Amino acid sequence: MSRPAVDAGNIVGNVYDKYGTRNPIARALMRGFTGAVTDLYLRTGARTVLEVGCGEGRLAHHLIRAARPERFEACDVELRPAPDLDPQIALREASIYALPHATASFDLVICCEVLEHLADPAAGLAELARVSSRHVLLSTPWEPVWRALNLARGHYVRALGNTPGHVQHFSRRAIRELAARHLQVLELRRPLPWTVILGAVRR
Repeated sequence: MSRPAVDAGNIVGNVYDKYGTRNPIARALMRGFTGAVTDLYLRTGARTVLEVGCGEGRLAHHLIRAARPERFEACDVELRPAPDLDPQIALREASIYALPHATASFDLVICCEVLEHLADPAAGLAELARVSSRHVLLSTPWEPVWRALNLARGHYVRALGNTPGHVQHFSRRAIRELAARHLQVLELRRPLPWTVILGAVRR
């Protein structure tokens, strides 16, 4: 199980190792999630990639094995990389609110399972769009289905199914509307229980 990192008082890391779970149902759900993210990643044909909020780097590791760009960077507010992480992934500590990159530095910026942890997701999204020259790939839990599934498996009952650290709760309409502030939404995928969006940056 990975430990959460903290950014401006918010938990922004996994408290449950969904990538390493042995639960067969959770593994099936994760295949749907990683499949949707990978398809959209490949669709961009990006040569330079930044993942923001990378956690242990499990998603970055999976994506770089699917297609190896010229440059793949990943960041989080506190890094605890998995020991078998692909060595081509360049890691650094950084906050989503102040990314240490020039405007339009990357073809693709990826930010999965982060916005729901932020006090100001609109500011985070604006920074993602700033450092991307072409595309942003986002995902968030699909609410209220996410919480309903937590309750169904007996987790976080006292919090009515809310995962620790989730301070935003996005329906599919809500995350699409947030994304549209800075992106032209090109595609929305619905792997249960997530929403995955690929958008083109508005300039």
